[in-house]
Amino acid sequence: MFEKNRIITIANQKGGVGKTTTAINLATALAAIGENVLIIDLDPQGNASTGLGINRKDRVHSSYDVLMGESDVGETAVPTAVPNLSIVPSTMDLLGFEMEISQATDRAFRLKRALDTDVARAYSYILVDCPPSFNLLTMNAMAAAHSVLVPLQCEFFALEGLSQLLETVDQVRRTVNPLLDIQGIVLTMFDARNNLAQQVVSDVRTYLGDKVYHTLIPRNVRVSEAPSYGKPAILYDLKCAGSQAYLQLASEVIQRERRRKAA
Repeated sequence: MFEKNRIITIANQKGGVGKTTTAINLATALAAIGENVLIIDLDPQGNASTGLGINRKDRVHSSYDVLMGESDVGETAVPTAVPNLSIVPSTMDLLGFEMEISQATDRAFRLKRALDTDVARAYSYILVDCPPSFNLLTMNAMAAAHSVLVPLQCEFFALEGLSQLLETVDQVRRTVNPLLDIQGIVLTMFDARNNLAQQVVSDVRTYLGDKVYHTLIPRNVRVSEAPSYGKPAILYDLKCAGSQAYLQLASEVIQRERRRKAA
């Protein structure tokens, strides 16, 4: 599985950092440059599914069914309006997942097993959108992934939240996935006019060096509007600053993957 594709979990225990927006638009950007991409929506709120135009009434199968072994990725993945991009949608059923399987010995490995199939391996990138907390859903995502991409809002408490997440990744590495790596930190909601935002960027780069992507995702009204139309920002307004930033981020992600494979 590890040589065939790249599974990236997009996670941050803090809400409101642009996690789902990053998942949707990074996936769209990767698909736009020819990659075959799958998003797995593991957030019970289902914002990634809604943001890609998948109506709740059309979610016949969901990521809950995949985790429970009641359907596979091939049955559950839904094509989106973006060529080369599909999504395994989420439903509120995920709210009961942790309680239902809390005693199961394989409770942390349900997603890993579901992605160890030929259908899943046909995708060059699989992005997993997590809930804004560390629970059994996030544990499943990290157990299945090769790496974690962390969206980090340019605000005062950013570093505090980041240190907690890095501790979580270390814990997962020690217990269920020794190969898990930090794919990178992407700084979101950046406002160049804000001195505090500039300071956060400087501090995070000092703290984590080349783990931080060069691309900064700006605060952008068009990016915020896009989900209400069921579209990624890149489809809603390709020329806006946010869309252009996500295209640059996709380029950086691919460059890092090429360097990793060459190493």
